Amino acid sequence: MQVLVVEDKRSLAGHLGRALESEGYSVTLAYDGEEALRLGKTGIYDVMLLDLMLPRVDGLTVIRKLCEDRLRTQTIIVSARDTMRDIVCGLDAGADDYVTKPFALDVLLAKVRAAARRVPALPPQMLQYHDLILRPYQYELQRSERVVSLTRTECALLSVLMRRARSVVPHAVLIDEGWSADADVSYDSLYVFIRALRSKITHAGEVELLHTIRGVGYSLRSDAC
Repeated sequence: MQVLVVEDKRSLAGHLGRALESEGYSVTLAYDGEEALRLGKTGIYDVMLLDLMLPRVDGLTVIRKLCEDRLRTQTIIVSARDTMRDIVCGLDAGADDYVTKPFALDVLLAKVRAAARRVPALPPQMLQYHDLILRPYQYELQRSERVVSLTRTECALLSVLMRRARSVVPHAVLIDEGWSADADVSYDSLYVFIRALRSKITHAGEVELLHTIRGVGYSLRSDAC
């Protein structure tokens, strides 16, 4: 499950991110409303934890704009605004739940689990990160105007990398996703597939997205590791 945490207080955002990752979620952090909109519109997140008092774009505007795009991300407002009017406005704007600060972490995690159970069990038609788009059912990726065909294994590997974008994906996880849990695939074989995938993702003059984390795995990110 993909969780987007939108919180301008970086220490709190990091604390929430670590707690969610310990529960098995893949977590992305955003620190302002503009970034929340950009990430939210990709449609890859199952649950979003959203503060209301954000720089650039406020949380209620984020909810309304994402609802206008008919995105189905389960949204939990996590805010210090604790009046009845605030809660009603947040839920009426399109939020699925509302938690006031300060909060009990165990309660918030339980609410995330409940929200995750409400996520429709339908795979996404498209995944997007940065300027890279994956269409899994067509076995193709698009970057800028380039459209490139993928093998089944390349498509499976890129799918897990995009779902965990900006996180490090271990070799063993990629092998499980690209082949099967009992497949006898070496790290050297994985490297060959990753090298071929990297050549399709990045051409000369483009920002490198697929990075090697030596001895650990690989990471899809727009910044250098």
